[in-house]
Amino acid sequence: MRRRLTLNRGQRSLLVVCLVAIVIHLIPLLLPRNEPEQQLAIARAMSTVSQRVPFLRPLKDDSKATPAELREAATLLLDGAPDDAHTLALEAERRNPQEVETQLLLARICDVERMSRCVSTALSRAESLAPADARPDVLRAELLEKDGDVTGAAAAMERAHGKAPEDPLIGLRYVRLLSEARRGEEALAVLRKLEGRVPHARLLVEQGRVHSREGHDAEAVKLFRAAVAEDPKLGVGYFELGLAWHRLGRPDRAEEALRQADRLDRTDPKALAALCAIQLKERRIDDARLTRMDLERRFSGQPELIRQSCSIP
Repeated sequence: MRRRLTLNRGQRSLLVVCLVAIVIHLIPLLLPRNEPEQQLAIARAMSTVSQRVPFLRPLKDDSKATPAELREAATLLLDGAPDDAHTLALEAERRNPQEVETQLLLARICDVERMSRCVSTALSRAESLAPADARPDVLRAELLEKDGDVTGAAAAMERAHGKAPEDPLIGLRYVRLLSEARRGEEALAVLRKLEGRVPHARLLVEQGRVHSREGHDAEAVKLFRAAVAEDPKLGVGYFELGLAWHRLGRPDRAEEALRQADRLDRTDPKALAALCAIQLKERRIDDARLTRMDLERRFSGQPELIRQSCSIP
């Protein structure tokens, strides 16, 4: 009798748990589906853009959808359904023409659609709406760099840096573009002004990168070594050190630094990919095969990266 009572209690507990689980899963279905927030919640849970479209497209005609909700909906559709994203963004603009965020989103959408005049118009509107806001210049720099115009990107980032000189992320991006535009002395001057706002070890890495782009790898190695000595967990420091050692013709030290970079960040395939490329360049085919096996085992979801960096002959 006692055993049967215990069993019944266990069955009742299990039944309660099952009922609670069912209720939790039914709640989203019972909520009103015409609510923009609900539509967005459902769309976020979808894994593909084609699945999201039926839930988000109707928001254009929903008077309760805010411009922010319309922008989020457009962002969720940007990669795969740019036409629908554009329609939603234009509706957000119609409901509130004064929001810079909408113009920035329109510029991104127009870039995906390869509508250069539309990109320029949206960025110009964003700049006129908020003349002191650095974001339009940052986005302009990003799009120009993507199109291969490093000089134009550096000029746009110079304007962004002038509007937000205290922002270390903008400062570092400006430094990189100056360096890529072969304006190394200016890049180093900007880095000096970032002291105190960026960790010193990271500043050393950025200084080393500038010297590397100028072809001064011996000086770059000194800076990278100083960076990892100051912060032994700075994976990017070991990565750059490995590349610099390779350019200086020291494959043993290059491999040691790249493997340490890989140990510090096991989620990033960059160090192993660089190592494999170096091994192939040095005709160390057997070593490259082992490195490729490691890449395939740990980063099977990135076959294109493996193919490009570690294609065994």
